[in-house]
Amino acid sequence: MSMLDTLWTPLQFDFMRQALLISVLVAVPTALLSCLLVLRGWALMGDAVSHAVLPGVVLAYIAGVPLELGAVAAAMVCALGTGYIQANSRLKQDTVMGVVFSGMFGLGVVLHAGVAADVHLDHILFGDMLGTGMRDLAESGAIALLVAGVVGLKWRDLLLHTFDPVQARTMGLPVNLLHYGLLILLSLTIVGALKAVGIILVIALLIAPGAIAFLLTRSFGAMLLVAVAVSVAACAGSVYLSFFLDSAPAPTVVVTLSVLFVIVFAKPRTNPRPSGICSRG
Repeated sequence: MSMLDTLWTPLQFDFMRQALLISVLVAVPTALLSCLLVLRGWALMGDAVSHAVLPGVVLAYIAGVPLELGAVAAAMVCALGTGYIQANSRLKQDTVMGVVFSGMFGLGVVLHAGVAADVHLDHILFGDMLGTGMRDLAESGAIALLVAGVVGLKWRDLLLHTFDPVQARTMGLPVNLLHYGLLILLSLTIVGALKAVGIILVIALLIAPGAIAFLLTRSFGAMLLVAVAVSVAACAGSVYLSFFLDSAPAPTVVVTLSVLFVIVFAKPRTNPRPSGICSRG
């Protein structure tokens, strides 16, 4: 067998082609949101919401409804509830998120242990990219299109609200809608990535691309483009490489993103970013 035939081998299998496609569909919205999460200091919010979907998945299984509906409901309860508690108490945001996500994740584990379900916990936690089907592709594609459309149309408003919410309110922007709308987009994105990478590994996709792009760029527009390019290349490349390494695709994606971050962080920077703040250009 020639080298070209060997390199073409993964693409001859339907499950590999579907895995490559869903990896790209997951990479785009997570990369876009990762930029906003990094700039807002909301990395833990992605962690909280991703863990919170577990009880929703289990309850949806018990009720006999699509698991995605339960995941969306639980993620939104966590996201909106966290935002409400933080806005109406003296607790800091990281404290609220830590309590909420650990409590909901623990509830999910307890519920799963008490139900004789054919939904494997490992698939929920770490994903099953090679087992995705057309329905999963359609759901992830619809969510990717929605998130890309909203961020593409409202990125200036979201950026202003990130750096100066007071000025955003003064200019008449719907700051509450921007705040909770971002939380809803985050919830939907995590649900879209649930089947592919699971609720634990999705955290890397919601942080690493934005962090890498932040180190490489000096404007928000460039940051969005670089984050998407890095995420898509890392996801597709890792899924392809996992075939030859005989490794699980999702953890391979996370390792690749981690290595890329270390390489970018270690790269000499002759003109460091002032104050660690991305410009609004």
